[in-house]
Amino acid sequence: MAHEQWQTQIDAYLDGELNAEAMHALDAHLRTCPACAADVLARVQLKRAVKTAGTRFTPSADFRSKIQKQIATKPRRSWNFGWTLATATLALLLVAGAITTYIGRQNLHQQQIYSELADLHVATLGSPNPVDVVSSDRHTVKPWFQGKIPFTFNLPELQNSEFTLIGGRVAYLGQTSGAHLIYQIRKHQISVFMFPESAADSLGNSSGVERRQTFNVETWTQEGLRYVVFGDAAPEDIQKLSELLKSTAKS
Repeated sequence: MAHEQWQTQIDAYLDGELNAEAMHALDAHLRTCPACAADVLARVQLKRAVKTAGTRFTPSADFRSKIQKQIATKPRRSWNFGWTLATATLALLLVAGAITTYIGRQNLHQQQIYSELADLHVATLGSPNPVDVVSSDRHTVKPWFQGKIPFTFNLPELQNSEFTLIGGRVAYLGQTSGAHLIYQIRKHQISVFMFPESAADSLGNSSGVERRQTFNVETWTQEGLRYVVFGDAAPEDIQKLSELLKSTAKS
């Protein structure tokens, strides 16, 4: 495929709009083409900058409440049966609407978090230095994070597995710092994110590997930490790595 054709697919790639075959093909191309990899990294950084700018002037809850009180109309009191029934019906509708709005906001928040993690994962492919500590030795990688993030963690022994630890870096979810580890299995890279549980409490615990943002994902909380295993590797590979992490965290 010509270089220009790869370029035309990058936006769809970042938005998760390519099919699995096209995603894998572009992943492979990014590992061998510095120009396209740099372009991906630049666009990811632009997306994050736009997102930050869009939330900079979000109205506060107090301001919203003040405006709502100013425009609210005072209901006329009438205690006949019809008005009471109408009031009860309206109250039920308001409660149902509030619940629906809450669920919608939770789902939107989840999508935003997964989108942000997808950007971080994709950015590792476009960066010439995807990790800050390069080592396959867990006893080298783990101590590197001391003093850089507000928690400690354990890493699994990989000697009898197909996984290889590439290294790690400090990542940020919102304003919260955490660990971003890169593992490799065959030709696939898998991101393992670890943050304080409160940084992504809307994610909940997945019942297994799920499909998110065209990637396979498993997430759970354990020992006060939020784990997210993220990548284009097969679901069974994501699950195997997740099980290794879970068993190590218990030890």
